[in-house]
Amino acid sequence: MGKTLSVVVSCYNEEMALEQFYKETAGILKKLPWSYELIFVNDGSQDGTMRVLDLLASRDEKVKVISFSRNFGHEAAMIAGLDYSSGDGIVCMDADLQHPPEYLSQILEKFEAGYDVINMVRTKNESAGWFKNLASSAFYHLINLLSDVKFEPNASDFFAVSGRAAKVLKESYREKVRFLRGYVQSIGFNRTTIEYEARTRVAGESKYSIKKLITLSLNTIMCFSNLPLKLGIYAGAGAGLLGVLVMIYTIWSWARVGTPNGYATTIVLICFMFAVLFLIVGVIGNYIAILFAELKDRPIYIVGETKNFKE
Repeated sequence: MGKTLSVVVSCYNEEMALEQFYKETAGILKKLPWSYELIFVNDGSQDGTMRVLDLLASRDEKVKVISFSRNFGHEAAMIAGLDYSSGDGIVCMDADLQHPPEYLSQILEKFEAGYDVINMVRTKNESAGWFKNLASSAFYHLINLLSDVKFEPNASDFFAVSGRAAKVLKESYREKVRFLRGYVQSIGFNRTTIEYEARTRVAGESKYSIKKLITLSLNTIMCFSNLPLKLGIYAGAGAGLLGVLVMIYTIWSWARVGTPNGYATTIVLICFMFAVLFLIVGVIGNYIAILFAELKDRPIYIVGETKNFKE
């Protein structure tokens, strides 16, 4: 029996892009030596995405659809696709065609060569703008500085894993606050990269606002590093050193002038120390929020309906 490639596609308000995505991707998949399944995950879309997916599923039995009961987020959609996939290799990608389907043949070659994890590294993304590109580069530099796990810079949500690597992700990486592409890079196995240039978005706009990107970045740092929790130690040591310096300056000033001064210095120091204190309390609060989410153990996603899956 031949091998199967599962292609997981996260969809949120992608009504205008789905037909073109399906046409291009299915055309490429049909030429590959492996059989395939196209798994679309409707992440609580508010437009006609589900209507288009129903149409595609009715025309092609290889198109399978998972529809959430509400919007759970892009990461939850990819996890659901992994959970429902049955292929010997699984590829995760977006429906807006920024992740070029023509690279599927190269991914398949890597699977045939024995690789379990294939990171798709973006070399260029003009549609993102200079700010997002700069922020992405700075984020990877920072997380590599803070974390013991070293991440591939500019790795994207376009990635591929073998069946055995996917099994690890399905069974062992079930955090409620997560960074899936980080987990993919941290599980080990035989790993390789393929560079690609992001295409122009075929329709719609980015679903990641600046606020969402900042939240994702903070959650990622806290999922992969406990260094922020140690800020209190470093801040305390720094404050102690600063206190000694201020004490020396005060004694020197008193000996020279005769009367202690430095009212402005005292106010600045108090404001600075309170700022550091509140920063540390905020960091601890974020870690507690993550622990609280894990303790509640609510589902990562809830499926409303599925299409073309065997019972």
